[in-house]
This record gives sequence, C-alpha cells and structure tokens, in this order.
Amino acid sequence: MSISTVLIAVLLQSVALSAIMAGAWIVQQKSGNSGWVDTIWTFGLGLVGVIAAFAPNGFSEAGSRQVLVATMVSLWALRLGVHIANRSLRITDDPRYAELIRGWGADASRQMFWLLQKQALVTIPLAASMLLAAHNPAAELRPQDWLGVAVFLMAIAGAALADHQLRRFRASPANRGKVCDAGLWRWSRHPNYFFEWLGWIAYPLIAIDITGGYPLGWVAIAGPICMYWLLRHVSGVPPLEEHMLRSRGDAYRRYQARTSAFFPLPQRTTYGDASQ
Repeated sequence: MSISTVLIAVLLQSVALSAIMAGAWIVQQKSGNSGWVDTIWTFGLGLVGVIAAFAPNGFSEAGSRQVLVATMVSLWALRLGVHIANRSLRITDDPRYAELIRGWGADASRQMFWLLQKQALVTIPLAASMLLAAHNPAAELRPQDWLGVAVFLMAIAGAALADHQLRRFRASPANRGKVCDAGLWRWSRHPNYFFEWLGWIAYPLIAIDITGGYPLGWVAIAGPICMYWLLRHVSGVPPLEEHMLRSRGDAYRRYQARTSAFFPLPQRTTYGDASQ
C-alpha cells in the first residue's frame, strides 16, 4: 500500500470509529449502563480491523497475511467483547465511568459524548496497526509472522485465564469483600490488562520488515504504545485502582504494596514502591 492509500484508509477508519463511539454514547444514554461502552468499542474496533484487513478487494482476493490478521482481530474481539458483554449484563453501571458521570453533574451527557469521541481518536493507532500488519507486502508468511501469532495466542490465553480466575474468586461467598490475590493476580494487580497490551505487540511483529522492504510497517509500533498508555495511565489502571481503594480500603493498599501494578513480577515480601 502506498502512503496515500494508507492515509485514506486511516481516515476512513477514523470516521468509522467516531460513528461507533457516537453509537456507544446513545446506548449509554438510553440504558444508563456505561458498561456497554467498552462492549461496543471492542466489537466496533474488531469490525473496523477486519474490514481494513480485507480492503480494498475483499475476501476472495485476500492474501494469507490478510486472512491471518483478520482471524486474529476476530478472535480478539469475540473473546473480549463477549466477556465485557457478560459483565455488563450483571452490573448497573461501570464504576470507572460512573464516577466521572457523578463528577460532571448536569453536564454529564455532553461530557460523556466528548469523552467517547476522544476514545475514538486514541483508538486510531490501534486500527492502523491492524491495517499495516495485514498489508505487509511480503509474499510468504515469515517466521516473524508466526512469532506474532505465538505472542497473540499467549496473550489471548493469558487474558482469558486472568478473567476466569477473577470470576471464580468472586463467585465464592467466602471471598466477598476480599481482594483477589490468587493465580496470575498474585503476580500483577491487573494481569488482564497486561495480556491485553501484550496481544497488540503481535501486529507490529507482523507489520515490520527488518530488511527495509516495508517502511510503513514500523508505524504499527504506535498500536502497543498507545494501548500501554491507555491501560496503564488513563482509562485502565488509575480509575480502577481508585474504585478498589474506595471499596476495599486497607486490604487493597496492602495488595498494592506487595504486588506489581502491571507487569507480572514476584510479589514483594516487604512494603515498598508499588509503581511498576
């Protein structure tokens, strides 16, 4: 793909993402449950990624790398989207969004709309990384492509395991009001976020051509960089930790003191810095 073609494709992706998040805002306003925002975001980004992978000629003329990337995107969206949808069915509101809405007061509707449009904006690098991976012009699948697949599958499995362990912990009445500190949650306070980020590394692995034959492929690195920033510093860890501190108090502070925030690491035996 030429630079001009990529720019046009990214522009179309941007318009689609904006429309998807406008739809998410409508659903949130009508239902009162902001949990559906992330469900719609996941399935929406997945749809945009699959369409970008097969553009412009469609499935019938798609190469093996296009099919590979579209399959990866579909698996990611299906697993995460179904998980978030099931969670949204069991809650009345997402505590992260709910806290913002309370703070906005009478201006909440307008503020929420623009927040979701900002989410659409920062999602562009993620959609672009899918596009660039799918359209790497290398004729055959390379060992580097299969490395990307291996990283992706490890990330999907890790995120699914983390979600399963948390569901199982919460399902036990004996754990009501406690902090999950078992399995992957002993290594990281947010292993689901870590594995979600890890999966995005697969796309630059597939997009990049270290021989220099596809310079645009290096732009795909923006995807995992953007996802790390979002999860670790914006919409993931910070608001969820604030919620957990309000709901779990000192128990969560002790968990923070001994457990890495993001990257899986052995627990500390003494209290110390909890900023990893």
